[in-house]
Amino acid sequence: MASSTVELKNPRVVTEAEWLEARKELLVKEKAFTKLRDELSRERLDLPWEGVKKPYVFEGPNGKESLADLFAGRSQLLVYHFMMGPGWKEGCPSCSMIGDHFDGMTVHLANRDVTLAAVSRATYPEIEAFQKRMGWKFKWVSSSASDFNYDYHVSFPKDQQAKGGVYYNYQMTQFPSEEAPGLSVFSTDGRAIFHTYSTYGRGLDILLGVYNFLDMAPKGRDEDALAWPMAWVRHHDKYDHGYVVDPNSTYRHPEVSGEKCCSS
Repeated sequence: MASSTVELKNPRVVTEAEWLEARKELLVKEKAFTKLRDELSRERLDLPWEGVKKPYVFEGPNGKESLADLFAGRSQLLVYHFMMGPGWKEGCPSCSMIGDHFDGMTVHLANRDVTLAAVSRATYPEIEAFQKRMGWKFKWVSSSASDFNYDYHVSFPKDQQAKGGVYYNYQMTQFPSEEAPGLSVFSTDGRAIFHTYSTYGRGLDILLGVYNFLDMAPKGRDEDALAWPMAWVRHHDKYDHGYVVDPNSTYRHPEVSGEKCCSS
């Protein structure tokens, strides 16, 4: 069991009537939040679309595939940009926590005319080996033979990083890796493909069911004392009874070509 970064604060213990009054006050704010979220979702659907002209090629379990092939006969495609670059021995732990959510939802998405696929710049044999280790079944393909990752701003040329900044989340910023997470959405009418939406950084927070559950637990996310919020996250096969969170740990790059690279 992991050690806690903070202790539970002393609770304010009240009567049932007092608790109910406080709960109803919060409920008013929760309902207002859901309405704001509904409005934001409507505005997202109203965004204009852009046509996808480049003929991207991917490699996966079915060999070479186009972007159109990834739709698998449906009209909507969600692409999760999974952080795993060429030579990486494993995928990013945070992306892997998101990946742990995928297999249970793909059948539900498929029945709403949506296909979910993960895309990484790692080669397909590298992806396949890690996916087998994790026990995942969702569609995951390699974009190593195309500019897909670069065009959707989730992979960065090393010379760009060396200049002190990369274009990520719609602005120039610092990023500790040559790969970054994101989600891009596409639509097709059977003739043309359109890019409808992309989100990065904290915009992916909503995909993490684990966090949504933690937000309801007494300690919440319990990350305030950590140097890097997701420093506690491990691949699901790396948690054990001796697992302890190091509050001073910063971002650690996955092992690459036999060498462990660390970055803060």
